Amino acid sequence: MTERSDDGQPWFKRRAVVWPSLGVLVLLLAFGCWLGFQANAAKSNLEAARNSAQQAKSAVLQGNTGDASRFALDAGAHAQAARDAAHSLPWDIAAAVPWLGSPFETGQQIADVVFNLATDVLKPIAEAGTTVSPNHLLADGRLDVVALRNEEPTLRKFATDAARIDAEAQAISEPGYLEAIVNARSQLQAQTQDLSKLLTNTALAARLAPSMMGADGPRSYFMAFLTNAEARGTGGLLGGFGVVRFDDGKPSIDTLAPNTDFNNRQFTPLSLGPEFDNQYGFTNPSTDYRNTNQTSHFPYAAQIWRSMAQQAGLDVDGVMSIDPVALSYILGATGPVVLPDGETVTKDNAVELTESTVYIRYPGEKDQPARKKYLQGIAAEVVKQVLGNVKSPRALLEALGRAVSERRIAVWSSFPEEQALLEQTPLAHTIPDDAAPYAGIVINNLGGNKLDYYLDRRIEYVADGCSGATRRSTVTVRLKNNVTSPESLPDNVAGRLGFSPKHGADLIPKGTMFTSVRLLATTGAKLIDVMSNGSQIDARADSERGHPSFEALLVIPAGQTDELTFHLSEPTSPGAARVPIQPLVGPVTTKVSVPQCAG
Repeated sequence: MTERSDDGQPWFKRRAVVWPSLGVLVLLLAFGCWLGFQANAAKSNLEAARNSAQQAKSAVLQGNTGDASRFALDAGAHAQAARDAAHSLPWDIAAAVPWLGSPFETGQQIADVVFNLATDVLKPIAEAGTTVSPNHLLADGRLDVVALRNEEPTLRKFATDAARIDAEAQAISEPGYLEAIVNARSQLQAQTQDLSKLLTNTALAARLAPSMMGADGPRSYFMAFLTNAEARGTGGLLGGFGVVRFDDGKPSIDTLAPNTDFNNRQFTPLSLGPEFDNQYGFTNPSTDYRNTNQTSHFPYAAQIWRSMAQQAGLDVDGVMSIDPVALSYILGATGPVVLPDGETVTKDNAVELTESTVYIRYPGEKDQPARKKYLQGIAAEVVKQVLGNVKSPRALLEALGRAVSERRIAVWSSFPEEQALLEQTPLAHTIPDDAAPYAGIVINNLGGNKLDYYLDRRIEYVADGCSGATRRSTVTVRLKNNVTSPESLPDNVAGRLGFSPKHGADLIPKGTMFTSVRLLATTGAKLIDVMSNGSQIDARADSERGHPSFEALLVIPAGQTDELTFHLSEPTSPGAARVPIQPLVGPVTTKVSVPQCAG
């Protein structure tokens, strides 16, 4: 007798319905397992490739060619495995599904970029080995400028390939969901962008450094030591200077001198054009060393310093500048220095000693020569460390790189072709002459004191969307005077040295900051108003390198804060917004909320 169900169907007819359903379920489970296996393989191999790539990079910088090649091969093998997994059959099927497959498609693109990065950039760099390592190029205080020049074509190719791969990374599609893939995409894009910038700057350095460091004959540079406890546009007041000389990659430095060596000289003024003269001319910027670098455009300050140096009998080919924070980074790489009196200067106390303690230790006018001699002594000892046998060239280059990225080291060349290349690097510190969104806040100390050691800054740049030809924007600057006991500070730190009694110096409480705050805005921007702590104030309008300039004067008593707000109407310009950071003593907090508009 045939077994029947309650609905009267034979059992074999019921199984004819169930078995296909079970088969589909099994296939789906198998597909899911296969896809999961390939996803795990891709993820683990991408992580392994990243780790091997980092180890290869470290080995290259240390000049360890054997390890560099081995880690580069490992990175390539893992990248190949990840790419194979990401282009397997189940992954291809999943990636083809509209929207639901978008994370898988993004994963494929990520794997492709990582593979290209490992094979087209990392492997060739590892194979180049010691020829591009700091330990090979920098030894006994000398840069091998001939070797660097010979490697320039190779470094240029690395930079070109890295730029191509970065373009591929930036073009990776954004997944519709899955945060892990979103984060992986963002991290890879940031890494390829950083690597491309690094290799581009390295290739530019290989073009610039040989000639600038004496490969074709001796070179000399005015070296400005800045004191950013007294703010100026490029960082700080010109505190001292020396002449750095290069001959075939070997540097040396002449005896350092204080800024007061420029005091009793009659300089012939230097004109940098009507725009500059209109904004700064009344302060005698090319004849009074105290006002030489109010602008944040380093080439202007550099040309003024070169003019003054040459009129003082110092023939130089260019200008460099450095500040105490950069010196502290260098001490972190070279180790501490011991002064003739036995005092030790380290990476941890260098800034406090040179920006604060020295003014308390030598407080009076009669102490000024001793104070300047002390500061010159510190600078001289640090320079000796750099010019000597550096134990870790890699650590020194990293310290210098950090200082350059923070705008604490700047370079200008009087040779136009070299300066054009410099302006493609972070060393130039220029005000850009393009139309992209821009908010440059420039602070100048008008009090003639050292209160900017106690200054905290917060800067925010916000703008509306991209729908119209113009949009509203706001730049907010929050400045806090952190002095707590002004009467305990000497006059050279917290006094009113920039004012005479007839200008009301006696009415200004000790410890008060008298500060010029200048906003360099987006080209074509119009000022609506300026508010200080909620009250409207006046602002002086000028322009610099095509950017409108709006200057407000603030008086900030000890312990107080001033919030300055610029309301603007600016063109809806294409490009990423930029907020350059003036290199003062303390850190600055920035926030940028400006939509990037298409061209």
